[in-house]
Amino acid sequence: MSRILNRFEQDGLIERAPSQRDPRRRQVTLTVRGRETADLLAERADESVGALLATVPDADRPRLAEALRTVRTLLSGSDRRRPRPEDVVLREPRPGDLGWIVQRNAALYAAEYDFNADYEGLVARIVADFAEDHDPHLERVWIAELDGRAVGCVMCVRDDAPGTARLRLLLVEPDARGLRIGDQLVGAVVEFARGVGYRDLVLWTNDILGAARRVYQRHGFVLSAEKPHRSFGRDLVGQDWRLDLHQRQQ
Repeated sequence: MSRILNRFEQDGLIERAPSQRDPRRRQVTLTVRGRETADLLAERADESVGALLATVPDADRPRLAEALRTVRTLLSGSDRRRPRPEDVVLREPRPGDLGWIVQRNAALYAAEYDFNADYEGLVARIVADFAEDHDPHLERVWIAELDGRAVGCVMCVRDDAPGTARLRLLLVEPDARGLRIGDQLVGAVVEFARGVGYRDLVLWTNDILGAARRVYQRHGFVLSAEKPHRSFGRDLVGQDWRLDLHQRQQ
């Protein structure tokens, strides 16, 4: 270090002087030439990084960004902070996300509610119908992303009844709960449905999904009907919920 500093001082890049706080220490500062040299090096470093990033295809850049976030998180160690609701981003689905919706719904409902493969088949049909034929002006999918990882989803599709939209497949990963992601996703559906002119927003769920039902209630949904049924290998009570979008605006 001493040899490096001596060389910098000989080249006129730094100045050394006794520290005003501790005479045993030396204070090192950049000269005008040193600052100009540092700026030039920073500019060249930016150009080098830019040239390197330019070789990465656009389709691969989300993966690169996610990898860099992972590195930063792992290296932060004990300084890692807890995620906050504002860290969550709602975005359009990317290639592979629709398959993720099927896989995570099947896995989570099997683990948490002991649903069998019939539920996975239902979710797969819903997602396939959307992928094959949907109106992007009236139907949408949202993916909730946290630190580059998908942690939730929801769909808004046209219902059979005129002027009615249907909310489907709301899901939040267990390790991301407590960040009001469910509220963000349902709020996005409500805002979208109202904005494109739907009169009503409906959904079907089961009474055992208590956390989801509380989210629906907070957004103004009202229970309109319920009926016992046997599905997904369980005895359940299905529930229909409805939100009058015009009434909420008044």
